Amino acid sequence: MIPGLVHILLWQGVGEMVSHFILPHIPGPVIGLVLLLGFLALRGPVPDSMALVSDAFSQHLGLLFVPAATGVILFLPQLQQHAWAVVFALFSSVILTIAVTAAALKLTSPEGNSE
Repeated sequence: MIPGLVHILLWQGVGEMVSHFILPHIPGPVIGLVLLLGFLALRGPVPDSMALVSDAFSQHLGLLFVPAATGVILFLPQLQQHAWAVVFALFSSVILTIAVTAAALKLTSPEGNSE
């Protein structure tokens, strides 16, 4: 499990360095994740140690929402002040996500299957 964790953290560190020196507008973990995805696509199957770490993270994914919920409570007065803007942003992003997903599905689905 330790080698898999080290491997994942290594790619996050590379992403942080690329973010710091080359692409400052993109978060380091996002760059590291894209680089890790590219590495795994070129390499082939996911190593067992990395699969073990990702399974453990997936089982406890709900814990990652605790800091976000704390931030929501911390900034509740600002959220109440800008409630309509937040509702509009959430509603628009959901509609846009559904539209982009439908367009991607339509572009990638076979032409003969029109159910």
